[in-house]
Amino acid sequence: MRRLNRKKTLSLVKELDAFPKVPESYVETSASGGTVSLIAFTTMALLTIMEFSVYQDTWMKYEYEVDKDFSSKLRINIDITVAMKCQYVGADVLDLAETMVASADGLVYEPTVFDLSPQQKEWQRMLQLIQSRLQEEHSLQDVIFKSAFKSASTALPPREDDSSQSPDACRIHGHLYVNKVAGNFHITVGKAIPHPRGHAHLAALVNHDSYNFSHRIDHLSFGELVPAIINPLDGTEKIAIDHNQMFQYFITVVPTKLHTYKISADTHQFSVTERERIINHAAGSHGVSGIFMKYDLSSLMVTVTEEHMPFWQFFVRLCGIVGGIFSTTGMLHGIGKFIVEIICCRFRLGSYKPVNSVPFEDGHTDNHLPLLENNTH
Repeated sequence: MRRLNRKKTLSLVKELDAFPKVPESYVETSASGGTVSLIAFTTMALLTIMEFSVYQDTWMKYEYEVDKDFSSKLRINIDITVAMKCQYVGADVLDLAETMVASADGLVYEPTVFDLSPQQKEWQRMLQLIQSRLQEEHSLQDVIFKSAFKSASTALPPREDDSSQSPDACRIHGHLYVNKVAGNFHITVGKAIPHPRGHAHLAALVNHDSYNFSHRIDHLSFGELVPAIINPLDGTEKIAIDHNQMFQYFITVVPTKLHTYKISADTHQFSVTERERIINHAAGSHGVSGIFMKYDLSSLMVTVTEEHMPFWQFFVRLCGIVGGIFSTTGMLHGIGKFIVEIICCRFRLGSYKPVNSVPFEDGHTDNHLPLLENNTH
């Protein structure tokens, strides 16, 4: 009974065979078929290699939602060099929500030389070139996201040459934690002093002729510090043409969650609009000389995720390539063979000429072909 059941099962499986077996004696090969097969196999190999390269590549997916996190603090990473001595300038943040000066204890004032070394100038030139390309090719931002933590840091390289020049500038670097509301980070003359109605800077003791707010922004970012991420103001350099000059940066910060195969970080992207003007009260241009960065947070949060093609999709696409090329080349070969046969038949019919007709006695002619004579002896 078991053997009978096995034979029935085996016969049933054989009947379900969807691939008919053609005996080799029925298969006819031709030069045209071999040529088409060679072209088909070459095309399949090229498309398979291209499809495998697509399978290895990844892309960034952007999703948008409302940012519901208002209780956490916002980190501001700062590295700015001002062409004034450190005792003449002060930096702080004015929190617009509480109308008070946020603590600036996380900043370090370091005396330095404003002019860059040749190596540092090359770094600045390359960074400015990347910034210009990012403004034209927005897809490069995806490459920067994917290369985070893979490449070297984008920080300004340290000065290698031993400069004998005395420090004429102040490098203000460090980080601050502020509330997630609009604020104003500014660098102006004099150190900040507490004031019950707001804040003020002690600028009376600073000579007006020593004002020089030429500055270089080596780094400015919001949120978690991620190496190899280039921010819009990195590498910016502004030269003041007057002692009383105001530089303003209007920044819109967008919270961003970055998830790649290498890292997961809570950072922030931002866009910026720049403006500068000379302070001249006589001409109606009022204000305070200095560097002002007014930032505001967007209500939307962006989630950037690195995605990869799943293997099943790659396998289905690969099967589609193989089957599609086999079917398409088979149909094209059949159509081409059919057209060639029609053309050859027309040429044969055109080259056919009837044999000389044999006249009968009554005037009719015999147009039939003569029978082949039997030459056997």
